[in-house]
Amino acid sequence: MKNIITIARKEFRTYFESPIAYIFITAFLLLVNFLYLWTFFLVGQADMRSFFGFMPFVFLFLVPSITMRLWAEERKMGTLEVLLTLPVQEKEVVLGKFIASFVFLLVMLALTFNIPLLVGFLGDPDWGMIICGYLGCLLMGASYLAIGLFASALSDNQIVAFILAIAICTAMLIVGEWFFLILVPDVFVPFFNYLGLGTHFESMGRGVIDTRDLLYYISVIGVFLYLNVYTVENRNWV
Repeated sequence: MKNIITIARKEFRTYFESPIAYIFITAFLLLVNFLYLWTFFLVGQADMRSFFGFMPFVFLFLVPSITMRLWAEERKMGTLEVLLTLPVQEKEVVLGKFIASFVFLLVMLALTFNIPLLVGFLGDPDWGMIICGYLGCLLMGASYLAIGLFASALSDNQIVAFILAIAICTAMLIVGEWFFLILVPDVFVPFFNYLGLGTHFESMGRGVIDTRDLLYYISVIGVFLYLNVYTVENRNWV
C-alpha cells in the first residue's frame, strides 16, 4: 500500500508541475459552466438535470486527455524502465497512476461547486438527486480513467492513446443508447442495454442509487485495470 500511495503522490504532483493542468482545469470549468447556463436559460428550471445530462459526453474527451500521458510520458522521459525495475509490482504502479488521475478528476468536479450553489440560491433543488448525480459522475469518470489508462499502455504515442481511449469509451457509451439498440435483435437488447456506460449513469442522474449500477461500474473499473496490469506485465518496454 505504501508503494501505491508514493506513486500516486508522485503522479498527482506531476499534473501541477506545468501550467497545462491549470489550463486544462480552467477550460473544463468554462465549458461546463457555459453548457449549464445555456441549458439553464433554455429550460428555465433551477435543477442540475442538464448538467448531469451532458457530463458523459464532456468526460468522453476530458478523461482520455488526462490519461493519455500516464504511460507514454514515462517512456519519453526515460523513467519507465527505471520505474519498472524498482522493487514495486506492476499492479502497484497501475493503481498508483489510477488513484492520482482519479484524485485529479475529483478536484475538477469539486471546483464545479458554484453550479449547485447557484441552483440552491435560485430554487429548491433535490439535494439527494444532486449528490447521486455527482456520485454517478465519479463512477463514470473512474470507468473512463481505467479505460484510458489501459489505452495509454497499448501505445507509445499520446495522440494514438487519446484516440484509442475515446474509441473504446464511445463504443461502451453508445451500446446502451436507443439509436444503437434499434439495430440489434430484440433478444440482445437487454444485454447491450446493460453494457452501456450511459444507461447506468442515467438512473443516478435522476437520484436513484441501484446496487446493479454500482456493481457495473466497479466491474468495468476492475476489468480494465486488470487488463492494464496484464499489458504492462507482458509488454517489452525496452
